[in-house]
Amino acid sequence: MLNYTLERNHGIILPNQNIGLDVSGDVARHVFVSHAHADHLPRDRYIHVYATQATARLMRARGFKGDVTELDFESPLELENARVTLYPAGHILGSAMVGIESDEGHTLYTGDYKTPPSPVTEGFSRPESVDYFITEATFPLPIYKWQPHEELFAEMREFAFKALKEGFTPVFLCYNLGKAQEVMHGLAPLGFTQQIHGAGYELCKIYDELGYDIGKFEPYSRDTVSDNRILITPSSSLDQPMLRNLKRKRVAYVSGWATHESRRTQLTIDKLFPLSDHIDFFELLDLCEALNPKMVYITHTPNPRVVSHYLSEKGIASRPLNMEGFDDD
Repeated sequence: MLNYTLERNHGIILPNQNIGLDVSGDVARHVFVSHAHADHLPRDRYIHVYATQATARLMRARGFKGDVTELDFESPLELENARVTLYPAGHILGSAMVGIESDEGHTLYTGDYKTPPSPVTEGFSRPESVDYFITEATFPLPIYKWQPHEELFAEMREFAFKALKEGFTPVFLCYNLGKAQEVMHGLAPLGFTQQIHGAGYELCKIYDELGYDIGKFEPYSRDTVSDNRILITPSSSLDQPMLRNLKRKRVAYVSGWATHESRRTQLTIDKLFPLSDHIDFFELLDLCEALNPKMVYITHTPNPRVVSHYLSEKGIASRPLNMEGFDDD
């Protein structure tokens, strides 16, 4: 059995290897950060961590001041008690799953991940098999089965084009990091300038500099947002002057939670797009079956029992870990 401890519901420590996975502080000799969403970043912003180059850049843009040893994907790092390999997770730019080979066996920690991957990431790759699989299950029910990206992107472009043609500003509500850039990539073929909430603008520049097509973009401006622009902003903007003062607008909510029609009336919006940066229920089960681990540890989920039930039907043992997330979806 894997020897682990939970670090204040925020991350995982593997004491035998002296490794911390998305932990808050300097609680292990080697701390690995899977990606730059807030619920996976160290709360101690001055520690030494390992991460991919893109994650390091995004972390620094979000205020991290510590030292980052940048690792390439699928290039093993030899530590005193383990061999560590990062695999592209397909969640957001730079996101990595962490593979740890040691005397305990082969462990794969996902952080957050998506397969098929987001088109504005480095893709998705994994080991052939593992002994222990630590996986998120943000969407743990059979109702969560995602449409292909291109189908959703086509629907988004139709929504935006129609709104602009009729004199409305199309607004897409989505998290500033990862989801925003994915939406912008999907809308880029329209050729319209996209304005983004200020907190997301610097993050977009990193995507652009690293060669990802997110179209023409600029920071939000109250003076020009109505001039044939598309606006990308978090859901929190619904109650802010940015949207309250925008009289002619059509608003779309972009999230895996948009699967629920109730979100339309809860948020008073015009359109739901169930685009998620997380793995769906069926891909999760398929991946567990393909990896064939001795044990699946389920994290970041409101309902691990459903996942455990379906895994048990496939002969796969599992147990929940009490960890919760609060990022893009």
